[in-house]
Amino acid sequence: MKKRHNEHLSLSDVLKDFVETHNLDAGLDKVNVKNVWHDMMGQGVSNYTTAVSLKQDVLYVSLSSSVLREELSYGKEKIIDMLNDNLGKELIKKIIFR
Repeated sequence: MKKRHNEHLSLSDVLKDFVETHNLDAGLDKVNVKNVWHDMMGQGVSNYTTAVSLKQDVLYVSLSSSVLREELSYGKEKIIDMLNDNLGKELIKKIIFR
């Protein structure tokens, strides 16, 4: 985005351009996924979540409860849809609970 200095830009446009120019999307997506997971799943699940990581389009969630891991595995598709809705883009295609 090559703008002249006397043109007014919104802060969001400047930040968006900076993120695109420096290829920071992937890093921001990883942070956003962690935040959305904890916000969406609530305190109960967050207490048993030991790690959340995004690698390409696969979300890896480490849980300290085997019972919770089994319960969540039944609703993988719904969880993926809810996370993608909250993220505002189709970022996650698969979830692996460990």
